[in-house]
Amino acid sequence: MPLFQDILDAFAREIGAGPNKTVTLLLDNAGWHHGEHLRIPEGIRFCFLPSYTPELQPAERLWPLTDEGIANTPFDTLEALTEVLNKRCAAFSNELETIRVNTDFRWWPQKMNQTEFVSYAAQATTSTP
Repeated sequence: MPLFQDILDAFAREIGAGPNKTVTLLLDNAGWHHGEHLRIPEGIRFCFLPSYTPELQPAERLWPLTDEGIANTPFDTLEALTEVLNKRCAAFSNELETIRVNTDFRWWPQKMNQTEFVSYAAQATTSTP
């Protein structure tokens, strides 16, 4: 939990979350995303995916790409494994098309500017089924 807390705090600072900016994070139900000791920074809101739905989490489709070259490879230390994984992930940062085709779900919401969001939200709250 302390690692997730550190990452969450750093993310909130970097993105500028606070009283004048709210950021909603879409999370799975991993145990470290919950807990009485977790302090959610001001301006951060959590939205949890339903349980047992990895198909809704785009990042889940990246794990096979990172595991591909290391499966069944013994490592002497955790540090050695971490070094190899870090290099593989860094290499993917230059393969944007590979990431896009594996994570760009047709139903995934596209980025909206504030005017578009306000208009969308107004339509959603006033439309009748």
